[in-house]
Amino acid sequence: MYDDDTLYVVGDAQASTKNPITQQYSSFFVGLVIDATNDKIVEAGCSATIPLTSDFVRSIFVGRKIWDTDEVTVALRRRYFGDSQKALIVAFKDAQKKYKLALKTREENFPQPQPQPKK
Repeated sequence: MYDDDTLYVVGDAQASTKNPITQQYSSFFVGLVIDATNDKIVEAGCSATIPLTSDFVRSIFVGRKIWDTDEVTVALRRRYFGDSQKALIVAFKDAQKKYKLALKTREENFPQPQPQPKK
């Protein structure tokens, strides 16, 4: 379903204790599938009590680059008015940290073969 060059990361954050998401899941999570060749988010989802929330969050993330912190944060503040807005921003930043670590881990443990010169 996803290309071999994609990575999956989950960022998490604490939402307010009154938030139904916190009551159901204990924390707020955002999952991102990222194309490691260009850092583009190709799929996204989040812990939500109704599917529409996850679909809406997906529409904000998909197509953007994982490092577009300001652009994503502005879009979330301008468009997402759920109780977990702040938690979503924090979870996104946590996902960025985990993506950076995943890239480093992958490079150290699974180095890409270097192309061989043609004879």
